[in-house]
Amino acid sequence: VQLQASGGGLVQAGDSLRLACAASGGTFSSEDMGWFRQAPGKDREFVAAINWSGAGTYYADSVKGRFTISRDNAKNTLYLQMNSLKPEDTAVYYCAAIVYSDYSKVFSSWGQGTLVTVSS
Repeated sequence: VQLQASGGGLVQAGDSLRLACAASGGTFSSEDMGWFRQAPGKDREFVAAINWSGAGTYYADSVKGRFTISRDNAKNTLYLQMNSLKPEDTAVYYCAAIVYSDYSKVFSSWGQGTLVTVSS
């Protein structure tokens, strides 16, 4: 599956953004998915995961209560609603196909991420 993230931009602290990840060339509707991010000078880190049906989700502690992952299998699209953004959320955000029970097991290419910059 090929993945393309979009929706990033420059916002102020406290603002909201919704990221989208369009999938093509695979069976998106049967794949568990995740969002990850990489801040300048740091390793890529897990943000959120969702199972194939959308019934199961979990989040990194740093975004719990502020971010919501969702999907529309009819549109082959994954979403990340980000509210109450903080400067420390500044990063390039990526989507990937994962193993839901172990998000470190990524089995798609990362594709082109989308940059989110949060100013204070």
